[in-house]
Amino acid sequence: METSLASGRDILRGIARYVRERGDWALFHEPRGLDVQAPSWLADWEGDGIIARVQSPLLARAVRATGLPAVDVLGLVPAAGLPLVHVDDRAIARMAVEHLYERGFRHFGFYGLTEENWSLRRRDFFCQRVHELGGTVSVCEQPRHDGDTARWTERERELLSWITSLPKPAGVMVCSDQRGLQFLEACRQAGVSVPDELAVIGVDNDDALCEIAFPPLSSVWPAHQRVGYEAAALLDRLMAGSTPPAEPVLVPPIGVVTRRSTDVLAIPDRSLARALQVIREQACRGLSVDDVAAAAGLSRSVLQRRFRAQLGRTVHQAILDVRIRRACQLLRETDLPIPEVAEQSGFKHQEYLGAVLKKRLGKTPAQIRREAEVRPQPPTTLSGTDRPGHTPSQD
Repeated sequence: METSLASGRDILRGIARYVRERGDWALFHEPRGLDVQAPSWLADWEGDGIIARVQSPLLARAVRATGLPAVDVLGLVPAAGLPLVHVDDRAIARMAVEHLYERGFRHFGFYGLTEENWSLRRRDFFCQRVHELGGTVSVCEQPRHDGDTARWTERERELLSWITSLPKPAGVMVCSDQRGLQFLEACRQAGVSVPDELAVIGVDNDDALCEIAFPPLSSVWPAHQRVGYEAAALLDRLMAGSTPPAEPVLVPPIGVVTRRSTDVLAIPDRSLARALQVIREQACRGLSVDDVAAAAGLSRSVLQRRFRAQLGRTVHQAILDVRIRRACQLLRETDLPIPEVAEQSGFKHQEYLGAVLKKRLGKTPAQIRREAEVRPQPPTTLSGTDRPGHTPSQD
């Protein structure tokens, strides 16, 4: 089991949870990357069962050669002949499409990997759902980086060309968070604004990668911990003599964790989109309505009319919304003094911040901070399966 990716570490957490509940397993694990070769100790290992992310036919043969019950949690080698527990790529793709569709996007793109079956499945299901919803979709796929600098430079040019060719605004699904960082960097090089021109969503909810991305990357949360738990449960049954299931065990995703890369509404009005971009980026720096109008190339009165007609609010309310979100984030996630929170979120003084939060949220800054200390707030917003009446899987 590789530990270089968040997905592998989450699978391990799910296995550990099963073991805590059962209490009768001893685990052996060697930290490793996505290596294609089998570990040297496997042939002589005297264990009772194996859970593996089978990356190659060579590793599949080595696992089968042990004669032990085994479960694959990667699915990259269909001919491995091992029972599979895996995330549900169809549900992941549909969730990504619907997240973007709900934000008003009708043009879509998919950026993925060639020769990676999980990426190809996500591509097919993504395109299928887009077509069902009546949208248009464009696909760009590239092989993994093989170390050849010349070929990598050419692929970069291909990606930049594809990004430039996409109709704007559009919603783009990237096959994984790792590729998401690369895609966002390419958008910057192409001079394409995210999320105003392209809203981007990845897969895996690799929190570290998503948070260091610029802007922070929204991502489908595939429930890899649940994959680990179900794989351990299946292995337990196999070691007890049960027959392997005929079909893969597919685990549905938890939801979409929304970050800035999709925190937008698709707006064909480019002047209005520019205004929203400026508000999102500069609202906490003393931005005024006149500043926004100048950046959008509109008069103040025209800008206000378009805001009310298309967004149902004023420019000042949009600025205030960004400042409130920033203030709440700082209160929940930092120990900054409240006067400094007010300053960094664009409020003139602590009293004004307190009055606004009390009016809009019914809470004081101190109450928001205390609630976060007692019941930690996630730094992101979950959507997709967090609808009223739905209880997401507790992983």
